[in-house]
Amino acid sequence: MTDSDTDESLIEFPCAFPIKVMGKDPERMREVLAEVLTRHAQPPDPAEMTAKGSRTGRFTSITVMVQAQNKAQLDSIYQDLTDSAHIMIAL
Repeated sequence: MTDSDTDESLIEFPCAFPIKVMGKDPERMREVLAEVLTRHAQPPDPAEMTAKGSRTGRFTSITVMVQAQNKAQLDSIYQDLTDSAHIMIAL
């Protein structure tokens, strides 16, 4: 296997890519998303962040579309999101 084989992606870049995070504090999650996406992509439009509460109301998921340029950019976004104490899961 060559280095180029390991860098292959099933995603064609650039593309619109949905990022979903889950946690308990929706306002803080929005702040973290905005900070991370501003650092690695573009500032998200708050009107385009869709939030949904869990059936029990204990958790919230927030989804936002990102204009992804490459796999390294997505990897950086996901790493920063999962490093945050306010984000339980990033998908």
